Amino acid sequence: RIEVIPNFVCPEDYKPKIDCELRESLSPDGAPVMVHVSNFRPVKRPVDCVEILARVLKKTKARLVMVGDGSERTNCIHRAKCLGVSEYCQFVGKQPNIVDYLCASDVLLLPSEQESFGLAALEAMAVQVPVIASHVGGLPEVVEDGETGFLSPVGDVDKMADDAARLLIDPKLRREMGKRARALAIERYSTHKIIPQYIEFYE
Repeated sequence: RIEVIPNFVCPEDYKPKIDCELRESLSPDGAPVMVHVSNFRPVKRPVDCVEILARVLKKTKARLVMVGDGSERTNCIHRAKCLGVSEYCQFVGKQPNIVDYLCASDVLLLPSEQESFGLAALEAMAVQVPVIASHVGGLPEVVEDGETGFLSPVGDVDKMADDAARLLIDPKLRREMGKRARALAIERYSTHKIIPQYIEFYE
């Protein structure tokens, strides 16, 4: 899945290929879109995404797209109903082309309790989507706080919502962070750098 970071495209020239029909289906009213991608296990804390959405909606228009499936999906749906935000929250299940959803979104939410590395964050950054994530595991290695996204303590949905709202309200800041995110992804994790490291390790 590293091919989402093509080596032959310069960060300055790159523009994500947005599926306009998909974007319109995710946000018919043109509101900015937050996306969460996971296997919906408790460790991923997907319910926190619904909590973040409810708080963001008090400050600005927004939509939340939940990509994936798992044991916590029912809890997410229930919490969205309890908070009265179901109409702004869309569950699309497992998808074969996750990159399409990332490209059609404005911010990735990754409030995990633990992440060994954070591949979802890297994939989002590769298509110029800033990341709101927990400060755990390998995520601080991937996401530079205040530069390519924002990091927060696990469970601090208030701060995550504040950071998300800040990005959704300010398109210029979002674009600048997105460009820095892609540049960092290419600089540190492109195939021509990572593959030789794997080969050297195995040798």
